[in-house]
Amino acid sequence: MKPWNGEIALRRSLGSLAWGFTRSMGNGDQTVRRNERRWAQRYSFRADLEIEWGSAVLKASTRDVSVNGMFIESPDPLWVGAGFTARLALDRPVKVDCFVKRIEPGRGMGVSVTLSEQQHEQRYRDLLASLTNTGS
Repeated sequence: MKPWNGEIALRRSLGSLAWGFTRSMGNGDQTVRRNERRWAQRYSFRADLEIEWGSAVLKASTRDVSVNGMFIESPDPLWVGAGFTARLALDRPVKVDCFVKRIEPGRGMGVSVTLSEQQHEQRYRDLLASLTNTGS
């Protein structure tokens, strides 16, 4: 999927704020989590979501979001490589296509996010912009 217009500028602006947010996301431990391989800033963000996987609809919630992914808290995560559609339960719902990249047993899964519909792409950008503005 091709990046949306302005993604590079958003990556740079989000990346410049990285230190303040990564420090606040720990559980009191100020060390950086593992070897950070992520290029995009993560924002602590809690929202309910529905995972549409085949004919099943699973309930879960977000722990954090970024330009290219999120962590989904679920007692029964899918497996690495699984693909699904998720709908963030916001005032204006946001539909995202997800692929599982990593699993934290008993906690959930880290997923990459792509946006296939322009209206949802804009809503996701608006969400990230609002999180950027509340953190500065």
